[in-house]
Amino acid sequence: MAQLTQEAFPPGRYPVVIVGSGPGALQLSYSLRGHGVEHAVISEDPAPGGMFRRWPIFQRMLSWTKPFAGHEHGSVAYERFDWNSLLGDDKETRAIMPGVMDGTSYFPSRPEMEKGLVTFAERAGIKVRYGCRWESTRQHNGDFVLTTSDGEYRAQVAVFAVGVAEPWRPPSLRVEGVQQYGELRPVETYANRRVFIVGKQNSGFEIATGLLPWARQIVLASPSPARLSVDTRSLVGVRARYVQPYEDWALAGGVIILDASIEAVEREGGHYRVKTKGSDGRALDFEMDDVIAATGFTCPLRDLAQIGVATFGQSHLPAQTPFWGSATVPGIYFAGTIMQGSQGLRKHGIPSNSGAVQGYRYNARVLARHLAESHFGARVERRIVRAEDVAPMLLAEASRGPELWHQRSYLARVFTVGTDGGMEDAGIQPLAYFVDDSRPEVADGVGVALEANGKDDPYPAIYVRSGGKVSEHLLPPHPLLDFEGADYQREAASLMKGMLEHAPARSVQ
Repeated sequence: MAQLTQEAFPPGRYPVVIVGSGPGALQLSYSLRGHGVEHAVISEDPAPGGMFRRWPIFQRMLSWTKPFAGHEHGSVAYERFDWNSLLGDDKETRAIMPGVMDGTSYFPSRPEMEKGLVTFAERAGIKVRYGCRWESTRQHNGDFVLTTSDGEYRAQVAVFAVGVAEPWRPPSLRVEGVQQYGELRPVETYANRRVFIVGKQNSGFEIATGLLPWARQIVLASPSPARLSVDTRSLVGVRARYVQPYEDWALAGGVIILDASIEAVEREGGHYRVKTKGSDGRALDFEMDDVIAATGFTCPLRDLAQIGVATFGQSHLPAQTPFWGSATVPGIYFAGTIMQGSQGLRKHGIPSNSGAVQGYRYNARVLARHLAESHFGARVERRIVRAEDVAPMLLAEASRGPELWHQRSYLARVFTVGTDGGMEDAGIQPLAYFVDDSRPEVADGVGVALEANGKDDPYPAIYVRSGGKVSEHLLPPHPLLDFEGADYQREAASLMKGMLEHAPARSVQ
């Protein structure tokens, strides 16, 4: 059973210390244990769950778990349809979420998500020292020293899985009475009121959706136009669950969506005057009863900048390597939603899904393997496959591999030419790492990713590395998303022909 007391991991030195108790920390802990890497997990939370103990405020997730998807619960194929379960190695620790949902929606409620994480931690025996607040960080004699409310932890590697969960607001909204995401009153108190929401991303539309039955008028405003995921064909933009306010605006139903900057917010007695300037230069003033800031979130990184961790953007995401390490402080890594700071190739401008559970659960497994091999000398066995079997395996991954489907243009299945012939299965790797690692001494290899351009159906992309150079080959999409037909097989085999001449056929081990 998961230890929910402070008995786990007393202060001291550990090879790895993980800070956090959300799904990213739990998945990483589980995967590190599978590689035999000793580590400690500490969290100021009282139990598993991380940010899902608080968010989303209207209590229903954006990510789905389909109970009936034509695949057995717990199978690899089912992972494509279960975005919320963490990934164990046995039946008891896989596909937990369908068993804790009440069936009223295939979007889990926030309490169901929290229960699923607690259940995983209990069944997997994940130990966490709860109620232990990380307070500061320094370096000493090659270790990271984490000062906490329970004492000092020392580690060769420190991993921070603390979420992008601190609401942020600009100075113009730091006005008495202006509310923040997470600070809203009970919804019935907005009855017959005029509500101005600053921000047109998911959090702003989530609030608008929750207030639609109550508010007399809702205005959503920000300088950039709202984007919808159904238009971008990705997780970029407002998700379909929250588009009802958009339709109400389009049909003149009491919602106003405005592309405008917020010039000033002034309190006038019991009301607010919100002054805006549109993209066309037109100034509009609004008299409103409530103003709510839905202007994004930041990473609670405390003093990491003082030891050299570089960040970027409004969210202060740490700059990261392809393996989610700090780009400026070796030995510091990140897990969970912060992994979106490792941006990958961003082909067609589409980011990774590393900000969501269905993306970073796979990142965590890759990170665990990387830490085991690069920091602690572990050698993860790589099976040898026959050269002629590689093309079919690549196409099978593009058709059914959940890592590639959930992390398009970001994670790749890789095979490399072995030193004694044959092909080594190198597993799942960050695509950016495979593409950028063009050192002449690096073994030739091939990787496949599933990609999307925001307009067409997804399609396989095969990357061939030969002689220190990488070439990209895009295969056509298929209306049934089946990339294993004869035409695909011929094209994949042809792309790899030159490289495979150096990898004679061998028996599968």
